[in-house]
Amino acid sequence: MSGDRTASKSLSERPAEEEDVLVFRASDMQDPHAVYDRLRAESPVREVLMPNGLKVWMVTKHSDTRAVMTDRRFSSDLVHGRKLVETGSDVRATQEDYGSQFGRHMLNVDPPDHTRLRRFMAKALTPRRMEGLKPTVLTLVDELLDAFDPAGEIDLIGQFGSPLPLTVICDLFGVPAADRADFHRWALAIGTDSAPVALTSDNRSDEAKSSAAAMAGFLLELIDHKQRHPADDLLTALITARDEGQELTAIEVVSMAFLTLFAGHETVVHLIGNGTLALLTHPEQLDLLRGDLSLLPNAVEEFLRYDGPANTSMMRYSIEDVEIGGVTIPAGSFVATILTSANRDDEFFPHAATMDITRPMGGHMTFGHGVHYCVGAPLARIEGRVAFERLLTRYPKLRLAVDPEQLVWQSNTLIRGLSRLPVLVG
Repeated sequence: MSGDRTASKSLSERPAEEEDVLVFRASDMQDPHAVYDRLRAESPVREVLMPNGLKVWMVTKHSDTRAVMTDRRFSSDLVHGRKLVETGSDVRATQEDYGSQFGRHMLNVDPPDHTRLRRFMAKALTPRRMEGLKPTVLTLVDELLDAFDPAGEIDLIGQFGSPLPLTVICDLFGVPAADRADFHRWALAIGTDSAPVALTSDNRSDEAKSSAAAMAGFLLELIDHKQRHPADDLLTALITARDEGQELTAIEVVSMAFLTLFAGHETVVHLIGNGTLALLTHPEQLDLLRGDLSLLPNAVEEFLRYDGPANTSMMRYSIEDVEIGGVTIPAGSFVATILTSANRDDEFFPHAATMDITRPMGGHMTFGHGVHYCVGAPLARIEGRVAFERLLTRYPKLRLAVDPEQLVWQSNTLIRGLSRLPVLVG
């Protein structure tokens, strides 16, 4: 591809009539809506070259993303799918670095393995357990807000959005207080480039790799401890859960813990960051919500839809030729369902590019669809609602500290989130 002048252009620069593979750059994540709007209008099912050199079929319309997510001809089992990784015209096997043995959680497997693992998680992550964390969330939110300097600039991501879900996850796992600083450090170092749902790990930093190994070792030791000293937490519940005479192995418990850590952290961080930015750049919506906090549940759903934290779902690959939206996706192809785009589809959401916290709830794709719908979605909603209620109540002068054009979005194509969100509260 390096000698192809046309292919070097980004999606936003390419003429619509060109039929070769389009190039999606990491820089396109600074304004992906412009790219996705064009794709939905002109070629909603289109082969694209991703920043890591992988060719994928992007699916951008709401109806088509739902179709892919419920079609068993698209597999989520990426241990097999990685054999198909392409760079230009070269095919290379890459299983040797596949997230190690800890990648076999329910997002990366198909039924019946997925069904078994999801049943275990549903038994452990019960509505009662999630609702029981609400007092912890409220206390933690207030503690984090107490630490804000009214006279200075606050990074709402680093000082609020990120520590909130990490501490909630520590409580959920039953991580001892003495180990929480290490847990936070490892989790932040692992980041999205080593996410257990990511397709490739070629670009992981040495720090991310070593932190992932340290986290895995710590979790295995913690699981061993909880086998001998059970407690009322998620890890103990996963260890002790039984299903038709079967139980999870320690490796499977660690895999599920990695998934919970990544999904539970990144979702809440960027629900808070993206939602706050949306409010601060739509003052009429901010005034409406401040004047009627009963709108908060609806507002959180609109934040998730309007600029949600998930750009794509986990990657799938086609096990046979499949027609989606009138386009045949060949067998052996990787497929990326673009949730950010599906959530801005005017055919499903009237005036989709307009943020409206009174919009009827339901239908957004941020938590996925079908058998892989996020089992932790209720906890993310609890954290988001408490965070926004307390933030808006405690700091009525909340405002951006910089021009919105100066904000930098993460270039990661899996996550839609800001690197920092500088605000003033005093």
